[in-house]
Amino acid sequence: MPVIKLNSLDDPRLDVYARLTEHQLRNKLDPSRGVLIAESRLVVEVALSQGIVPLSFLVDECHLEHCAELLARAQDVAKAAGEGEVPVFVLPHELAERLTGYKVTRGFLCAMRRPAEKTVAEVVDGARHVALVEDLVDVTNVGALFRSAAALGADAVVLSPRCADPLCRRSARVSMGTVFQVPWARAGEGEWPNGVFSQLREAGFEVLAMALVDGAVPIDDPSLAGPGKRALLFGSEGWGLSDEALGAADRSVIIPMSHGVDSLNVAASSAVAFWQLFRQ
Repeated sequence: MPVIKLNSLDDPRLDVYARLTEHQLRNKLDPSRGVLIAESRLVVEVALSQGIVPLSFLVDECHLEHCAELLARAQDVAKAAGEGEVPVFVLPHELAERLTGYKVTRGFLCAMRRPAEKTVAEVVDGARHVALVEDLVDVTNVGALFRSAAALGADAVVLSPRCADPLCRRSARVSMGTVFQVPWARAGEGEWPNGVFSQLREAGFEVLAMALVDGAVPIDDPSLAGPGKRALLFGSEGWGLSDEALGAADRSVIIPMSHGVDSLNVAASSAVAFWQLFRQ
């Protein structure tokens, strides 16, 4: 594994870490060449455990010695995938801090090959608990929802076509790497919501919209007790769920509130809903 010391932030080999946008990294024109950036040792470890292929590393020189075992493991993953040696770019501490934000990344980043996206049918096959996410914009919320999904019993996540990317670097970091562990799929244009919801119903799921609307039942309602295949639907931060998605759901559910509060951030509401409805 070649270790290459760099002394300038202008080095073009740093473009993938510092100058390419998330849109450029994703490479929609050729998804097979898409790249993601994993920040922090923990996120990289989780990604490698799921077979995500490393392409290069960017390491603060202060951390190089402590990362030797992980770097060797990454080379094994790359070799198994038919890739060549994975270069390790090393920056002096002061440059690494300026480029990446040391306190956030812990001086350790990895450019990795973006895995092929799965279909809705693939991720819901064999699942009992599914999260449906419509048009979330904030990647932090996407990452937090995935972390709750992994911790509290969701088997899969299905995203609407316009939902923010779970594999962007901030989402992956906030999720603590769980975006690589929880199976997920993005619905195609024209499939959301009716096509996806119909597919879930055919598989025995009840689609429950988390929405403050007339007729919604409390999350602890006796009718929701007991086991069952459930798909919980969450809307965007600003306007919530679309009328079409609400109309396509089987029924709506609310989390009872106090002190006049009418809603929670989706990161919090999803955790409460997963705990109550997926643990049974």
